[in-house]
Amino acid sequence: MVVAEPFQFDVVVGFEAERAEEILREVPALPGVFCLRGWREGDAPYLTRTADLRRRMRRLLNPPEEQSKRLNLRAKVARIGYSVTGSEFESNVVLYEATAEWFGYEEARRRLKLRTPYFLRIRMENAFPRVYVTNRLSRRGLGEMYGPFASRAAAERYCDAVLDLFKLRRCHEDLQPYPEHPGCVYGEMKKCLEPCKGACTAEEYRAEAEAVKAFFETRGESLLGVLEGERERASEAMEFERAAALHKQWEKVKAAAGLADELVRPVEKLRVVVVQAASAKTVGKAEERLDEASVFLLERGWLAGPERLSTLGVRAVKEQTSVGSSLFAQPLMLAAVPLAGEVEGSVDSPEERAARVLAALEARVKAGGTNEVGRMSDHLSLLRRWYYKPEKQRVGEVFLPREDGSWPVRRILRGAARMVLGEPGVMAETQREAAKGAKLRLEQEAGGAVGG
Repeated sequence: MVVAEPFQFDVVVGFEAERAEEILREVPALPGVFCLRGWREGDAPYLTRTADLRRRMRRLLNPPEEQSKRLNLRAKVARIGYSVTGSEFESNVVLYEATAEWFGYEEARRRLKLRTPYFLRIRMENAFPRVYVTNRLSRRGLGEMYGPFASRAAAERYCDAVLDLFKLRRCHEDLQPYPEHPGCVYGEMKKCLEPCKGACTAEEYRAEAEAVKAFFETRGESLLGVLEGERERASEAMEFERAAALHKQWEKVKAAAGLADELVRPVEKLRVVVVQAASAKTVGKAEERLDEASVFLLERGWLAGPERLSTLGVRAVKEQTSVGSSLFAQPLMLAAVPLAGEVEGSVDSPEERAARVLAALEARVKAGGTNEVGRMSDHLSLLRRWYYKPEKQRVGEVFLPREDGSWPVRRILRGAARMVLGEPGVMAETQREAAKGAKLRLEQEAGGAVGG
């Protein structure tokens, strides 16, 4: 599925009521998205996702039962199209693209109940910038927006906690400063520079706004680093009371930064890799699940994927030792294993295969991205809906780039291996004392036999 290209199902077949059983027998009993199209071109298709393609189609296309009120489309369907999917996330993405292709993006948004996530925005072009919560994306304002958040309440909590660390205004009016301005409670509490009264210069207020913007872009590290440096200098100068006060302030800043989930980033710089289980492949009438995972990429608000990543040569192991050492906890075993179709002597390592998959996804984003803010909103909504599920309900894994922008390839491979193999098993703990006792008995028995 490429965002820029018209959507097409993986399999499209004609349907005849007389051959229904024969046709439906070829449909895999796997999760997926399917479409039933009528004889006339103007008829709206029946489009949905399901956990079992064959069973759901049979309900709709088998001979109708007498006096049954169940929907039956046997006499109206001319073609069947479907795509097998490996996860709920992939099903939602495929269903969105298919619905948008047949009904348009507005209708796809309505049917899937997609709502633009909430973001924080700081409007730096304003003479007196302020931070506010919004769920309206705009191409011009993407560089000033941070998110997505799980909800409006989550965005407001983070916003209030950050503004408590600075003295930026919280009022909503277009300021025209004059000395007689009544001000607000935040000015009285010394939590605002009070630009409304002209209590600060435009340059002073701009510097405070830049500090808030830096806090959002660095997830608090810009302020934490300053406080850490001052705390260390105070400790070296034996100013322990000041060092304690700075540490308390550091803890407050750390708590505020912790209110933003790891996913909250500048929208223009948001890059996320999502790893899901890959869909099974059908070989004749048999279903074959290969050692592959599905990889998606969201970059600059655009979602691309899936690309299949082979995990051959990757073995995730979680070892447990009686000494409690974490040195060998969850090692990653990597070995170059030839894939089908590879030329002998040109075998790629798992890291090289992963890098190739990520490069392909980045190319798809570059080719597929457009200036349609509505579609960007939909892609971010699909990601938010999956990511902010309770951890026990969220299936799949998410990875963010390192500080230098590179991808943690080995962690991605380990996540892909977990999608294929499940969580790594725990090795049995070594019973060292029992082993020593058994060894001692064997030595004693051997000594007795020699003496005899």
